[in-house]
This record gives sequence, C-alpha cells and structure tokens, in this order.
Amino acid sequence: MHAMQYDITLPADYDMEIIRKRVATRGHLLDAFPGLGLKAYLVREREAGSPVNQYAPFYLWATPEGMNSFLWGPGFQGIVNDFGRPVVQHWTGLSYEEGPAAASAPGAATRRGTPLGEGVPPGEAVADAVARHAREARRDGVVASALAVDPRHWELLAFTLWAGREAPADEGERFQVLHLSEPGRAALARRSPYTAATSVR
Repeated sequence: MHAMQYDITLPADYDMEIIRKRVATRGHLLDAFPGLGLKAYLVREREAGSPVNQYAPFYLWATPEGMNSFLWGPGFQGIVNDFGRPVVQHWTGLSYEEGPAAASAPGAATRRGTPLGEGVPPGEAVADAVARHAREARRDGVVASALAVDPRHWELLAFTLWAGREAPADEGERFQVLHLSEPGRAALARRSPYTAATSVR
C-alpha cells in the first residue's frame, strides 16, 4: 500500500463552489480505477475555520502500477493543466484498518503527522505505532484509517475517515470529504502492508 496526497492551496477569496462542482462532475471517473484502493476528495475552507482554502485529494494505492498509471496519465495531467504541477507527497503504507462505522459514508477526514523521535530504533517505533493505530481505529465514528511513514523525514502519517460531517478537533488537520472512490478498498482490508522485522544472522 502507498499513501499519496497533494495539497492545492487556493486564494483566500476563491469560490470553493468551483471545486465542489469539479468533484461532482469528475469524481466518479476513478470509481473503478485499476490499482486504486481508495481516493478521498478532500477540501477545507477558511469560512469553516481552516487557515486556508485547499483542495487536497488523498489516495491509498493497492498497487504501485495503479499509482504510476494515474500520475503519468490524463487524470493527474488534468490537475496540472488547471492548477499547475503540485508537490505530490507519498508515504510507505504500514497499516489499514476498517473502523466501527465502516458501513457509513464518510463526511470528514483527519490527517496527523508525528515525527519519529531520534534515538528510538525505527523498527520499534513503527511496531508501537502500528499497535496503537489498531486500537485507535476501533473508536466510535471511524470509517477507516491508514497509517504510513515517510522515511526521508522520519514522520508517521495517520489518515482517518469519519462518519458525519465533523471530525474530532484533536485529531490533526480536518477536511470535508466531497466524494469517496473506493474500487480496491476491500483489498486494502484483506492485506497488511506492515511486516515485523526478523533477525538476520
């Protein structure tokens, strides 16, 4: 599993209805995209308390081939044509969990980054984070949650989809979900991308 996101920050006076219409007319195009686990079409708005207006789609890819097909194909080129080429953040997947509200359509999402402290063996830190993530995913209101890591900056990323329109305030950056494409969500739930380290002698 690979996690991927790009943030498109828009002017303070930008009409966010343009983004809503874009998602309403184009969001379904990835509903059956090969190799895609899920894509959450996310926005956050200044008038709703966000520091910025932002369109920030988040992806969980079941296969690297699917991710490559999207990035080098017409889907991402449409983003480049309309907004310029954004920085594409990506993380190695560690864990994916379905939550108690898995059958609900998500209305909100959160993103939380946590640095991996120096002096802690990476394997131990990741194992602890995966165990903690499994517990946190069982909280009320969680639709699904993913944990990933950026080994360049040594940062963990927790991404959670929530039932309803409001996410908990203490879960990090909060977004509204406009649409969810989930052609490979079942496959994400069947596999565990994290494998504990074994000794090499």
